[in-house]
Amino acid sequence: MPIIASAKKRVRTTRKATVRNSKTKRSLKGALKVFAKSPSGKSISAAQSQIDRAAKKGVIHKNKAARLKSQAAKRAKAAGVKSTKATKKAAPAKRVTAKKSTAKKK
Repeated sequence: MPIIASAKKRVRTTRKATVRNSKTKRSLKGALKVFAKSPSGKSISAAQSQIDRAAKKGVIHKNKAARLKSQAAKRAKAAGVKSTKATKKAAPAKRVTAKKSTAKKK
């Protein structure tokens, strides 16, 4: 048991982070199992979302996240499922601003 105040705080912080990380891992595993059981557009988008969330929070490495998403996409393609998340929104059109005309003095 730590004696120093900063070490005690570190123990509390670590405990909270452990709980948070385990919840994220559990939801990730659940989403992957649901997708593996019955591949559908909704389940693959949910699985990819959970993978992205876990990678963003640092629970899994970004390369592992990329690998898991790739494997899920491969399974979905084999099952004939298309992701509902695959379509990207078009970028908004840029505004064209008129340049100020500079009047020359004579």
